Amino acid sequence: MTVMRLVQASLVGFIGIFGVLVAFNNITDYGSNLAFVQHVLSMDTTFPGNQMMWRAITDPTVQQIFYWIIIVGEAVTGLLCIVGAFRLLMALGDPTDLFHEAKGTAFVGLSVGFAVWFVGFMVVGAEWFGMWQSPTWNGQEAAFRFIVCIGIVMIFLQRKE
Repeated sequence: MTVMRLVQASLVGFIGIFGVLVAFNNITDYGSNLAFVQHVLSMDTTFPGNQMMWRAITDPTVQQIFYWIIIVGEAVTGLLCIVGAFRLLMALGDPTDLFHEAKGTAFVGLSVGFAVWFVGFMVVGAEWFGMWQSPTWNGQEAAFRFIVCIGIVMIFLQRKE
């Protein structure tokens, strides 16, 4: 067993724990985080009179659907990464090619996480719904931190011995 393999499995597992915990928090503190999604989608704290307001979504049912898509994405990220870490741990003693093949589930989990925080928050939230304009309901910095962490783990995971 090499140290690099153990570190790769651990880092994937850490992202998995993070994804599951974020989903858990969004469910157990549903109202607080739903408020975030509602404000972003309704664009009610963006610059007054901006020309993007036609994009706003104020229907509470649609807002909840968006929120549940986020929660499911976070949970899927977490669960796939945990399974991926477990698969990597089970393959620690395998030959290099087999260990590298065991990375598939981890890469899928990390990719889902990257999509949630990059596409969901940076592309859809920040750019489409103008979240960057809001002094109060702006999740870009947090999303960026998550994207960077996930990206670093993806880069490190792709390394072969």
